[in-house]
Amino acid sequence: MEVRNLGNTGISVSTLCYGALPIGPLQADMPLREGAALIGYCLDRGVNFIDTAQVYKTYPYIREALRERRGTVVIATKAQAADYRGMREAIEQAAAEMGVERIDIMYLHAARVTPGVFVERREAIRCLCDAKAEGLIRAVGVSTHSVEVVRAAAEMAEIDVIMPVVNIEGTGIVSGDLDDMVSAIERAAGNGKGVVAQKALAGGHLIDRFREALEFVLRLPVSSVAVGMLSRHEVDADIAVFEGRQVPEETLSRIGKVNKSLRVQRFCKGCGTCERVCPNSAIKVFGGTAVVDGAKCILCGYCCPVCPEFALRLA
Repeated sequence: MEVRNLGNTGISVSTLCYGALPIGPLQADMPLREGAALIGYCLDRGVNFIDTAQVYKTYPYIREALRERRGTVVIATKAQAADYRGMREAIEQAAAEMGVERIDIMYLHAARVTPGVFVERREAIRCLCDAKAEGLIRAVGVSTHSVEVVRAAAEMAEIDVIMPVVNIEGTGIVSGDLDDMVSAIERAAGNGKGVVAQKALAGGHLIDRFREALEFVLRLPVSSVAVGMLSRHEVDADIAVFEGRQVPEETLSRIGKVNKSLRVQRFCKGCGTCERVCPNSAIKVFGGTAVVDGAKCILCGYCCPVCPEFALRLA
């Protein structure tokens, strides 16, 4: 597994990053030991980088997987906190729940926002910079679906790492198209920012073209690509691609088209909370109920925990 420098951070990461979202309660809701064993399998195969977030609720899986492995594993997480205290609490929670002394990368979780987020959440960013100076985190980042946010972050001294949505179809990109995002990523990398790509498989929609999709993103000036994996067969297939090897036919036969979808239960009251939080504008309220545009939905699950009626479900 190739290891690359993460911009100017001094952190070295494997080109494949284990994305922990799918194993947690927002998606597959795997049993703890099963999910932790899958992370461990990935680490044993040469991956040294794990991506998670406060909202994913996957810290217990990572804690279990890291019991005997912490020395060589880079951990990145994200928080939606808007103020200093909230971000400080998020950092402390992440470290405590994953059983680590410090967080390697802490992202401002800013999926569907404008560059105004850097003003609106300036106190959260100040907290991240203070935490870096104190040694509680190693790098400050921003995770976003927006071209405009990537462009702004590329010019900010406070930001060390950027995690943008990018894939061969441009699915999920906000405030621009694929060409715009690629240009913004090139600018960020040229300015010494570490770039970690997300949604390279568009939430699973590109699984039928997974080799082409992953190779496309790997050709960009990124340090690593975060990919969610739910089985050892998926791990084996992705690692083969990242190591430039052929994927065994037996492994290919066990990887199928994603069949999960976001479902709206009949008791939805159409309050619009999901519409406001969706990073890809895939949910709209019509006739008193939420309606999902399957072509836009990237199956992130961010809407599920915010629904006051528990009317949304990924299955």
